[in-house]
Amino acid sequence: MRKTLVVYLMAMPDTPELVEAAVEAGADVVELGFPFSDPLADGPMIRRAGERALAAGMRTGRCLEVLAETRARVDVPLVPMTYASLFDAYGWERLEREAREAGATSFIVPDLPADVHPELHRVQLVAPTSTDERLRLAAGTTDGWLYLVTVTGTTGARAELAPTLAPLAERARAATSLPLRAGFGISIPDHARTAAELVDGIVVGSRAVEAAEAGAAELARFVGSLRAALDDVPAAV
Repeated sequence: MRKTLVVYLMAMPDTPELVEAAVEAGADVVELGFPFSDPLADGPMIRRAGERALAAGMRTGRCLEVLAETRARVDVPLVPMTYASLFDAYGWERLEREAREAGATSFIVPDLPADVHPELHRVQLVAPTSTDERLRLAAGTTDGWLYLVTVTGTTGARAELAPTLAPLAERARAATSLPLRAGFGISIPDHARTAAELVDGIVVGSRAVEAAEAGAAELARFVGSLRAALDDVPAAV
């Protein structure tokens, strides 16, 4: 199998069109950001995108509509990414049910520990600071793949790929046979190629959001450059 390319985009009225462009350019999975007023894991680019989304009226109900509109255009996995407070406000069972009805494949909740709300089947995140015990817990409860956070801190483009990814990937391989996909700080084709030599796929957020601001054509160009870089790497790790 080829290396997986996961692209993050913020939920906005034009997101269905943008997702369609990203998928046509080579995205395999799309994370759909549901904006939140205090996004602890998000760097400046995604934080600003969230502020614009909230200003545009993108509350949870409208985000679910965008999710459904997006699902009508593409058949790749769609994974809402948001924070636990949004589930608290909307209702845990209600939000999960309505999101899945709208086309969600899974969820990512970066501020929710793996052993909290285990009934919400979701993609778990691990970081370089995760203990082996926490890593095993996350690996044992994750939904389909394990998200490796390459750095300690927030999302955002960086000049170099974090050197912490290699030892984290090695520890994760010892804990699970599920696919490993790395994100946070991956922003250019060289990063993608280097990371994909260590893991099964990559997640690109801040730079994808930035490209999307310039429109579907620029997003497609950027996603296509990442797809080409990943396709240079043999599928077997």
